Amino acid sequence: MEDGSALGAELSTAVILFHEAIGHRLGLSAADQRALRIIAGRGPLTAGTLAQLTGLSPGAVTGLVDRLERGGHVTRAADPADRRRIVISAAPTPATGTGIGAAFARLSAAMSAMTSRYDEKEAAAIADFVQRTIEILREQTRLLND
Repeated sequence: MEDGSALGAELSTAVILFHEAIGHRLGLSAADQRALRIIAGRGPLTAGTLAQLTGLSPGAVTGLVDRLERGGHVTRAADPADRRRIVISAAPTPATGTGIGAAFARLSAAMSAMTSRYDEKEAAAIADFVQRTIEILREQTRLLND
């Protein structure tokens, strides 16, 4: 069995290269991709909420949302609860099969096919490992940002 740290480094590199390929294909930086995934996953958000969730400054979020809007990835609209505020929403996924949604749909399908090989106990162990890895990465990121 390979050393866990070597596998972790390989996994990290593969994830980064995947996101670089998406970025190259769609013209999105890593920050753009991260913000778009947050917007798509959490529903309509204000720029202030997006700044909090990404750790970016309000000015950086404005530029990021401008880029995403120009690329057709998000839309801005008046907040129905407070028309003085603007909310940012993910744009509908293009039907062409070339957008970020299509790339993640292919990844999701491949991952589902791979994980279907595992029985319930193995799947639980894998889910536990991934969840704990996420927690460690979040803590280490917080320490780096302090």
